Amino acid sequence: MRPSLLLPLLAFTLAATAAEPIALWPGKPPGDTAELPPEADTTKPTDNQVAGRPLIRLGNVSTPTITFFPASADKANGTAVLVCPGGGYNILAWDLEGTEVCDWLNSIGVHAVLLKYRVPRRPGREPHAAPVQDAQRALSLIRQRAEEWKINPERLGILGFSAGAHCAAVAGTSFDARTYGPIDAADDLSCRPDFSILIYPGYLVPKDSTDLKLSPELKVTAQTPPAFLVMTQDDPVRVESVYAYALALKGAKVPCEVHVYPNGGHGYGLRPGPGTVTTWPAHAEDWMRNRGLLAPRK
Repeated sequence: MRPSLLLPLLAFTLAATAAEPIALWPGKPPGDTAELPPEADTTKPTDNQVAGRPLIRLGNVSTPTITFFPASADKANGTAVLVCPGGGYNILAWDLEGTEVCDWLNSIGVHAVLLKYRVPRRPGREPHAAPVQDAQRALSLIRQRAEEWKINPERLGILGFSAGAHCAAVAGTSFDARTYGPIDAADDLSCRPDFSILIYPGYLVPKDSTDLKLSPELKVTAQTPPAFLVMTQDDPVRVESVYAYALALKGAKVPCEVHVYPNGGHGYGLRPGPGTVTTWPAHAEDWMRNRGLLAPRK
């Protein structure tokens, strides 16, 4: 087995050196009116663990931020990825689908930017509305800091899990119509991700639908970024959702790669579990390499 295939089997103990979080908005985020309790880990002692380890379930996020996790200078290739943890748009699986993922990206020379988007769902708004605003703003802010962070602004991708993958998919199909009014010069820069990595994505098709029609907020065109998708057949989120997205990309002549595993369920992140699904990071690495995203920065 080559070394990269061993990566997903390891618990990433190398803590990346993160910069200080950066607030996305200069004041109250757009559309927010109600006050939330203090931000906190909402995990209870009775909550399930993943691979025998607990996880942080971050809730009550009213001040969204990005945190930059730079790859080491000897590995950095100039590619960057905005990481969107999942959690049903109610919490953020902060370590399982956030910091641990940033460590993996850094290990292959990719700068990581961890998005802390607003949760839980805002009453009276679509569940994804506030998170997508946060993702769009984050992508523009990263491009504004591209020179400072030594990022190639044309090699900026987005990676999400579950609800975070849905947020990433919406961000990749709605960049031509920013979902908030311009705030400052950062919003003059593109909020289109150059590629997307969607891991056990949720909400790609309407609940209980009997066909492969995408959810209405997903408007795939020839400008939608190329995608890498992962799902298992026993995922409670129907595996048909990744097929639907892949078919839409095919119809628009947008390249994609889909990995469907027989078992593994949902919510595993990069932690080892039954079957082979947690070898997905090695295949994602190959996909990025084949697209030239891991080549040295020019």
